[in-house]
Amino acid sequence: MSTTIKRLALLVPVVLVLWIALMAVVMRLSDVAPGAVILFPRAGLLENLPNNAPILGMNSAALTLANRPGLARDLYAAGAWLVLPAGLTGCLPLTSAQRAALLRG
Repeated sequence: MSTTIKRLALLVPVVLVLWIALMAVVMRLSDVAPGAVILFPRAGLLENLPNNAPILGMNSAALTLANRPGLARDLYAAGAWLVLPAGLTGCLPLTSAQRAALLRG
C-alpha cells in the first residue's frame, strides 16, 4: 500500500470524527437548526424525553425532533449520547413529511 493511501486511510476517520464533534458542539451551543437528531436512540430515552420535544420522525437508527431553545441540553439530560443538528444544508436533511410537521407545530 502506498504512503499516500495509508495517510488518507488514517486521515478520513479523523476528519469524520472532527466533523461530528463540530456538529455536536454547534447543536449544543446554538439553536440554528430546525431539528435535532439522535442517532441510535436508547430504549429508555423515549420515556425520559421532555414533554415539549415534538417528535418528527423515529426509527431504529434515528430519532428526529423539532428544535427549540435548550433542546440539546434537555436531550443529553434525558440520556441521549449524541445530539446532532438536522435540517441544515449538508446535515441529515429533514424529509418533506418532517418539514411539514415542523411547520404545522
